[in-house]
Amino acid sequence: MSQRLSTKDTPAILVGHGLPEYTLITPDEIEAHLPTLLKEIRREFDDHEKSLQQKLSNNQDLKWEEVMIPLNHLSERLRWSWGTVCHLNGVCNSPELRKVHAKQQPEVVRLTNHIGQSKVLHLAITNIKESNYKSLDKAQKRILEAELLSMTNRGVGLDNSSKKSFNVDSERLAQLSTIFSNNVLDATNQWSLLLTKSSEIEGLPPRALKVLASAAKEAGDSFQEDGSDPTAEHGPWRLGLDMPRYIPFITYCTNRSLRELVYRAHVKRASHGDINNEPLIEEILVLRNKQAKRLGYSNWAELSLANKMANNVEEVETLLDELRVAAIPSAQNELKEMQDCASRHGAPEAFDLKPWDISYWAECLRKEHFELNQEKLRPWFPLDQVLDGLFLLCERLFNIAIEAADGKAPIWNDDVRFFKVKEINGSEIAAFYLDPFSRPSSKRGGAWMDECISRSKTTNGKTVLPVAYLICNQTPPTKDTPSLMSFEEVETLFHEFGHGLQHMLTNVDYPEAAGINNVEWDAVELPSQFMENWCLHRKTFMSIAKHWKTGEHLPEKEYEKLLQNRTFNSGFSTLRQIHFALTDIKLHSQWNEGLGITPNQLHRQIAETTTVIPPIVEDHFLCAFSHIFAGGYAAGYYSYKWAEVLSADAFAAFEEAGMDDISKLKTTGMLFRQTILSQGGSQSPSEIFEAFRGRPANTKALIRHSGFSSKSD
Repeated sequence: MSQRLSTKDTPAILVGHGLPEYTLITPDEIEAHLPTLLKEIRREFDDHEKSLQQKLSNNQDLKWEEVMIPLNHLSERLRWSWGTVCHLNGVCNSPELRKVHAKQQPEVVRLTNHIGQSKVLHLAITNIKESNYKSLDKAQKRILEAELLSMTNRGVGLDNSSKKSFNVDSERLAQLSTIFSNNVLDATNQWSLLLTKSSEIEGLPPRALKVLASAAKEAGDSFQEDGSDPTAEHGPWRLGLDMPRYIPFITYCTNRSLRELVYRAHVKRASHGDINNEPLIEEILVLRNKQAKRLGYSNWAELSLANKMANNVEEVETLLDELRVAAIPSAQNELKEMQDCASRHGAPEAFDLKPWDISYWAECLRKEHFELNQEKLRPWFPLDQVLDGLFLLCERLFNIAIEAADGKAPIWNDDVRFFKVKEINGSEIAAFYLDPFSRPSSKRGGAWMDECISRSKTTNGKTVLPVAYLICNQTPPTKDTPSLMSFEEVETLFHEFGHGLQHMLTNVDYPEAAGINNVEWDAVELPSQFMENWCLHRKTFMSIAKHWKTGEHLPEKEYEKLLQNRTFNSGFSTLRQIHFALTDIKLHSQWNEGLGITPNQLHRQIAETTTVIPPIVEDHFLCAFSHIFAGGYAAGYYSYKWAEVLSADAFAAFEEAGMDDISKLKTTGMLFRQTILSQGGSQSPSEIFEAFRGRPANTKALIRHSGFSSKSD
């Protein structure tokens, strides 16, 4: 795998292949050189278009090689450079980078629209389909079909007037997405609260107090007479809305009034004052509807579903409602159990559970049920050990070896690690970056996998190996301890690694269909959710759960508690996902300017049947719903549940083979690799799933894994 490819003559942002030199790709360099690249790509595409036009005029039958390979070469140059800028904007966010990203984004959108709206290119691809379709392999056929649909949805068939309006709105939507994301990050960082009294942090575990004290130190807080730094034991402590500080506080702090304060701040992020996403949401929805109707669709949801497994909105809502009906009784019972738990612990008779109480009393109830304190389990999950166990699992299932290669690749932050993936025989097949820790001031929240390099073939037939970005936001190490993970953070790491496996283990040589590319959005979560299931597989679990100081295994009784915990509050967690998914699909299929209600009001109407505790007045959850307003999940958030059906059924194949039979696990694992992980977008997900499972997917495994009765389903 080539490394450090920038030269004195080629600016780092223009290299276009290999691993980027991240520290050399500064805002100044981006601003100076990216416009040149965009002009070059446009000029080369226009030359390609003229060549195709001439051949079409001569009634030539076009071949894949003369149309698609040059097109892919141009697309990959753009993806490499602009993808690096977007990656850095997510993990090294700064005012300067934001500014240059916002400035260049419209030009990138214009270029992609120019290519996607080329009538000559559309005719050329159609020509291949009509004249040489039988000579193409399955992957090439799927790529052609996907490209034609993509071009249709980019406006290739629009007249000049409509196309001009379409392009203006495309640029505006891209701009709004970036503003929305930046607003969420700014609103999260803007709010903090200095805590100085022990009564304000009562109940918080030591690990959480260290994080709060570290934040206070970073902010320059100190109330020590001798001027010493804040400490976990004595404070002061600075509370914030980023996940490593917010989640432990809302879960463990006994001070109800402070839980309420931080909860209210969290749910109204980016919804008021100078940072307000509410008007952006309406503008985004209005523009998306306009775009969809210009293209001949009824609404954005219909457009979105045109390239997904789900056939229509009704099919999506049917699945979600099926799961909602199954989850409601469980959620109502779970709420009553939490209410009873609060009463047992001295809550007043008239005590009424509020949203800021749910995590706290759920944790208390969890301790009662299983005597499980997940925060106390952190010492058994140091990051390096979890990685070793994850890598060993991949070796057992997929016959690969993963080796640390730190220092052998350029990085963007000292936290970042680099790994190589090899076949057992030693041949290198892929690599990945891991950026595991939260950096609230410069790194957006959440966890994700993205492409650094896609698998492809060079013109001389050499294979370009894939490289993935795996980004998490887990608890960082402190001065005297490594990163000790919560079990949820372990699951998140396994989840993102599942995405990474599909990217890295692909055997498709067309970048347009390699890895996660050209995989329907509602199937792309299958490998990630599948990998989460292995966190509680006994052999895997015992390999990762060892005390970071003593090396002792987590006691068996604690493992049993985590197994029981798998379905704890599953009604609540399922309803939460259903609520998000239904809100998303209805906003993009039902909401419009003439409806007479705001998006937030529609969200509240949906909450009447998808929550057991209604949202509070200040709840403006949509204003921080980045998945659908700043990510790729618009009218697609249901994909998590759709893919969960697939992933649960896929994992059931391993259960049926026998979880303790190493030989059968390997056989099933290699079949999973050869189908789900290797085929990428070269075939339809339904075909690939049936090749693995021998039949279509069904919901039985998910219902069973969730702890719901088949009868309620």
